[in-house]
Amino acid sequence: MKQGIHPDYGPVVFRDKAAGFAFLTRSTVTSDTRIDWEDGNSYPVIDVEISSKSHPFYTGTARVLDTAGRVERFERRYGRREAR
Repeated sequence: MKQGIHPDYGPVVFRDKAAGFAFLTRSTVTSDTRIDWEDGNSYPVIDVEISSKSHPFYTGTARVLDTAGRVERFERRYGRREAR
């Protein structure tokens, strides 16, 4: 790899304030804000609006909405054919 063209890659804490969830990982993202982590070290923190702890798909609260009765309209128009 060429030297001097890649961003620094280091430990960063991503924090989902809505869910009160944070995790330590490595990233090229940086921040001036720091947080004291469980291991006693201080790491840059990135606040995110949504994570796996607050996203409806991952929490199991996602709902599929049938807008304007599309399924019923499809079944009326093309209904299941009876076996002959």
